Amino acid sequence: MTSRKLNRRSFLAASTVLAAPYFVPFRAFGANERIVTAHIGVGGQGTSNLNAFLGKGVSAAAVCDVDSERLAKAVKVVTAKGHACEGYKDYRQVLERKDIDAVVISTPDHWHALTTIHACQADKDVYCEKPLSLTVAEGRQMVNAARQHKRVVQTGSQQRSDNRFRLACELVRSGRLGKIREVLVNLPGCNFSGPPVADSEPPEVLDYEFWLGPAPYRPYNVKRVHYNFRFFWDYSGGQMTNFGAHHIDIAQWALGMDDSGPISTEGTATFHPEHWYEVTQGCRITHTYASGVKLIVGQGQKDITGAVTFVGDHGKIMVDRSKITSDPAELVMQPLGDSDERLYNSPNHHSNFLDCIRSRKTPICDVEIGHRSATVCHLGNIVARLGRKIQWDPVQETIVGDKEAAEMLSRPYRQPWV
Repeated sequence: MTSRKLNRRSFLAASTVLAAPYFVPFRAFGANERIVTAHIGVGGQGTSNLNAFLGKGVSAAAVCDVDSERLAKAVKVVTAKGHACEGYKDYRQVLERKDIDAVVISTPDHWHALTTIHACQADKDVYCEKPLSLTVAEGRQMVNAARQHKRVVQTGSQQRSDNRFRLACELVRSGRLGKIREVLVNLPGCNFSGPPVADSEPPEVLDYEFWLGPAPYRPYNVKRVHYNFRFFWDYSGGQMTNFGAHHIDIAQWALGMDDSGPISTEGTATFHPEHWYEVTQGCRITHTYASGVKLIVGQGQKDITGAVTFVGDHGKIMVDRSKITSDPAELVMQPLGDSDERLYNSPNHHSNFLDCIRSRKTPICDVEIGHRSATVCHLGNIVARLGRKIQWDPVQETIVGDKEAAEMLSRPYRQPWV
């Protein structure tokens, strides 16, 4: 599979998207047969995912990173477990291997689309970190590729596989709060370590040209790469797409909006006064759904705390990664009954992906779900950057009546990437 072939095919869209996919197996697995994985991007979260999958008994046959130091460390992690593992700088070489069943993508956000689409074209199943995409257009093309090539694609929104978040969504959908009026999502502040520094030559261990990939060229700066990528628009969307991808995903789940989204978005945002980073320093963004429910995303807002809070006629339910509480307290203390709504139960996000590779069933955070949740994040950032309200059509997936805003649903790629 050559670079030219991959580039030419990378954004071929399927004409339709199946609403309830059932995946055709690439191959059948024996009862005790190991799934063979490759791991693209092995920085902090990438190594965390690598260790998680190794703990589930996979055979990690390949790791890939454009930073040779990170790559060498990842190879050692795998070989220390007694597995043979090869290291690669170019992910396309990984995808050429016929023995790889699935890839785990933990790159910066601006690489999620290409690596996922190319993996689907190479008949690999995919676990891709959140946020699924850098733009709305990318997300739709990722869904199209997964459907066209009949791949299992799990979005790494692990809160879907947390009992507390699932219970909160089940309580909301079972009417425990009555009619839902608001959902409040709290974002942390930017943890950019300033002040900025001057541009410099990239270190020898980093292939900076490949790190940039489809992103616009600019000189290397240590404050823009690796962890700090998330604070610059060329590569990510700040805490809106970082923590927001997690918490907004839970709001979408509870509201039954996994295949849809809001109809309008408005709000305000603040930015660093000395422009140390580009993304929001603070914000208050309101997404309104056709039902009238308002999803309010706050960063640095004193009245929005915790992670996700559901507000209804009968009280509030608050949930985060350590607890679920309610006001009044009995709202979460009374067990769900036989007639209450139950949701997809995944006790472990990585295990769920592996189970779906074997069964070919849809994972708990399927690519369509990840795309729709990321879309809400992207709409929030578009409003934050433009400073005005937009109207969203969740069926056609377009911004209505605002050409400038609609153009921000996609971005041009730097050649030769397409």
